[in-house]
Amino acid sequence: MGQERRLCASRGWMPLTLAQLDFWEEYALHPDQSVSTVAHCLDIEGAVDQPALVEAITRTVHEADILSVRFRLQSGGGEPQQRCDTVQAPMLELRDLRGQPAPLQAARRLMREDLESRLDLMRQPLSAQWLLRVGERRYLWYSRGHHIILDGYGMVLLERRCAQLYAHLLGAGEAGEPLRPFASFLDEETAYRGSRRFDEDRRYWQAYLDASPKLPVLRKGADADTDATEELHAEVALPGEFAHRLRELSDATGIGWPDLLVMLSGAYLLQYSMATGEKDSLPVWLPFMSRWGSVAAHIPSLAVNILPLHLSAVSGEPLGDFLKRVARVLRQQRRHGRYRIEQIAADRGLAKGTRFLFSPLINVLPFDPPAFEDCRVTRRVLASGPGDGFDLTYRGRSDGTSLHLSLDADPAAIAQEAFDRHRRELPAFLSRAVATGTLSTSLGCL
Repeated sequence: MGQERRLCASRGWMPLTLAQLDFWEEYALHPDQSVSTVAHCLDIEGAVDQPALVEAITRTVHEADILSVRFRLQSGGGEPQQRCDTVQAPMLELRDLRGQPAPLQAARRLMREDLESRLDLMRQPLSAQWLLRVGERRYLWYSRGHHIILDGYGMVLLERRCAQLYAHLLGAGEAGEPLRPFASFLDEETAYRGSRRFDEDRRYWQAYLDASPKLPVLRKGADADTDATEELHAEVALPGEFAHRLRELSDATGIGWPDLLVMLSGAYLLQYSMATGEKDSLPVWLPFMSRWGSVAAHIPSLAVNILPLHLSAVSGEPLGDFLKRVARVLRQQRRHGRYRIEQIAADRGLAKGTRFLFSPLINVLPFDPPAFEDCRVTRRVLASGPGDGFDLTYRGRSDGTSLHLSLDADPAAIAQEAFDRHRRELPAFLSRAVATGTLSTSLGCL
């Protein structure tokens, strides 16, 4: 692994991935905007060993060479390139806020100011790492990066690696394998694009989209041209009884509970579309991890894909049949899920400066917070990048407990009245759908 890392350090300038090029184009169109940011805050409270925690974070940041990436344009205004540059690596900032009248509020203010600051991809470090002490036994680890280098699961990988190193420094476990270098991910992507699997995936998506209604398209950065309006947002805690019923339905159908949440949410949106006199078919957008079986499973990076799922209504179809039908399509899509949405857009002839409208988007994030020795840890997602129109995000533990639903919407796309209706009716629909005996119930009767 050490040799692999040295080879990575000597790689020099490298191309951007398709996903990165999409965010680069957004930046080039609107360099004064700072919307594509991902940021987490870990609230760590307990018997914290500060020197060990500082060392664990520092080593994690050093291993994650994507955090040290910098960009340039080829001479003559050509394509952007990237390289890992240790000079650009973020230095951990340790700040003791215990002298402030309200340390926690002061920490939140600092994080909010950082999130709202403009980020120049050509001149500034792309990540910030802070350790804020807000109490005798309480610390906040603030980790922020631009979406062009990190996705949400990339942040989770950083947190897990740090927890492993922290335990090791306390003598409570092995150091484990370091994070893999970013160049390995680029090599794998290059090999995939020249493979038979790439061609098979292309044929699948061409056939799927040829048989589906046309997907809506928007102009990149169009939201930056309009007057800023505060996004609609709501948080709903789903009761423990719902999580229990959801797992029971998962056992009865053989479908994982995260997929059930996706399909039931899609069924709700489909019924809403029909009830409001719109269409009896609906495209929804699903993030796809695109990491299993890939070196990206061990590399913090931007690897997540996003794919369209067309839902259609069948008159009188029982819920159980709907779930089975959609589950079959999901399985097929995931076999071909490495094929990037940016490549699909190019295949469909989308013009430069445009992309698909990723709305409505349904995201399920079943990630446990990392375990730090003798500490209670809570994760807060402070930023996860921009949304297009209407987003549903479910966060919970890997066993389906502690489920929370976040609803986010652009008021230019969804009126306040409709948003409030979704906030009320979606949780009620989900509760009815997981009730005992609903598999034989017609979807239209839920």
